[in-house]
Amino acid sequence: MKKRPLITLLFIPVLMTLRSNQTYGQANLNLKNDTVAFHAILESYYQQSMVFDPLTATLSGDHRFDDQLPNDISAASLEKKYSYERKILRQLKQFDIRQFNTTDKISYGNLTELIRVDLAKSKYHFEYLPVNQFFCIPLLMGQLGSGAAGQPFNTPEDYSKWLKRVTAFLQWMDTAVNNMQKGMETGIVLPRALVEKMIPQMEDLGNQDHSKNIFYNPIRALPDNFTKQQKQQIKEEFERIIDQKLLVSYRKFAVFLKNEYLPKAQTTPGLFAITGGKEMYKIYIRQFTTLNTPPEEIYQTGINEVNRITKQMNALKNKVGFKGSLQAFFKHLRTSKQFMPFTTPEQVLETYRNIYLKIQPHLKDYFDIQPANGFEIRRVEAYREAAQNGPSYLVGSLTDKRPGIFYVPVPDATKINVTFLGMEATFLHEAIPGHHYQISLQMENTKLPKFRQQINFSAFTEGWALYVETLGKALGCYTDPYQLMGAYNNDIHRAIRLVTDVGIHTGKMTKEQAIQYMLQHESISRADATLSVERYIGFPGQALSYKTGVLAIVNIKQECEKALGRNFDIRKFHRALLSQGDMPLTVLKSYMEDWIKTQH
Repeated sequence: MKKRPLITLLFIPVLMTLRSNQTYGQANLNLKNDTVAFHAILESYYQQSMVFDPLTATLSGDHRFDDQLPNDISAASLEKKYSYERKILRQLKQFDIRQFNTTDKISYGNLTELIRVDLAKSKYHFEYLPVNQFFCIPLLMGQLGSGAAGQPFNTPEDYSKWLKRVTAFLQWMDTAVNNMQKGMETGIVLPRALVEKMIPQMEDLGNQDHSKNIFYNPIRALPDNFTKQQKQQIKEEFERIIDQKLLVSYRKFAVFLKNEYLPKAQTTPGLFAITGGKEMYKIYIRQFTTLNTPPEEIYQTGINEVNRITKQMNALKNKVGFKGSLQAFFKHLRTSKQFMPFTTPEQVLETYRNIYLKIQPHLKDYFDIQPANGFEIRRVEAYREAAQNGPSYLVGSLTDKRPGIFYVPVPDATKINVTFLGMEATFLHEAIPGHHYQISLQMENTKLPKFRQQINFSAFTEGWALYVETLGKALGCYTDPYQLMGAYNNDIHRAIRLVTDVGIHTGKMTKEQAIQYMLQHESISRADATLSVERYIGFPGQALSYKTGVLAIVNIKQECEKALGRNFDIRKFHRALLSQGDMPLTVLKSYMEDWIKTQH
């Protein structure tokens, strides 16, 4: 979502438990309190992390490594990274953080969290599962190679750097196949349903028709200031490397998936069914919630939230005068033509633009801080569109003057349902003041250490975005009861995720049972429920971020209101949440408890 984009977002938090009397992280209390040395470690970590992950560097506007793509799923690369992280962890233990300022305390907790969860992964073969249909390096390379997602194509050198990165990617692909073959031998394999989704994705990216292949976009739009000779040379190089090597690699990978991997793919969708899967899922829970909550507790929280939101839905159903059951109301919302008013993709995009116009007059009453970077609304690229079941946000870069992008999939405009999507709530969440505000402000905040300018903690990032949905009425939205119903539908969708994600990966639910649970409790088509469940299968634990995060933020807000009474200022509260970037929920709780003391 660090997020590597798409996503919103890949995030790498950690396995750490704070005792109740600890704040931000655990320190060795008998050693030094040298902030200069501490800042040097933070800077070292950032610089090395960009070397380990140059794709994130590119997407964040750091273009020193645009020609690189390390083989980060190889055994040698992984051990090099883990060795470095263990060294940093030993150095962090030197510090007594009791006298650190707020930013440094949070930095200590954040970095400790990131490293510990990554080192926890070192005990298991996550590298045997290097791809999925939702987000992976082969798909991200398609976005970067399109010329519209962060990889610059402004100078001849930029084109040369991209082709060098492509050459490095070919080795990555060979390692991915090798790792997946090891997974086939050891019982660490992807579910069949996901593999079936990836095959057409890889075939599309390997399409030999230059007019339709996204990798040829950069030479279809060569800058006018290039000389004729430069243009000819670049085209020849693209023909040699893209056509003869990269596209061949994608097609070979598609054949491998179809002929070798698919027959060995697991028929059971959950992690519990693969070697070491139960422990892997616990690590994913920690990664995406920053908590050590047992799966059973998360499952029960989901059921409780589903019951609560169902009562709200029933009340609204009765208010609009619908005669019939909630299930009948869901069917009415899904199938009535009045809720599917679009005929063209442009109409869908224009509706989102109008929502932005609607909320603009109200933003100043709730936010006294906003990002400098702009954002755009775009349709999802064709090769990704079929696998996307809703809009998403891609991180921009103020350095590159590249806006954050609100991506909208419109495979068929006539089937876009305004209530299922909850278009107002979705825009608030993915764009403004949700992901775009929080992520852009974090990336633009030069007072933070550089590693903290990147998004790392999904529970905070997605929790914030879901919290923003609760501000809809205050921001001029939800005046239409059906848009309010859409907001409820979005909310219950996130609650359902707690049930279905845990259900699938612990063996409580089959894929079909998870789909049926969604159909029973929200307004959703079977096709969209299937896409959602396949996302949870392919991205274990990520779906837990939303509800876990929003419940923590809402609870903190209530504590702040209770403690401050008339002194509580919603704009100051929002500034506090946004001014320090994302962080683990345990760190957030301590930070906001300290913030309360400064407001009296």
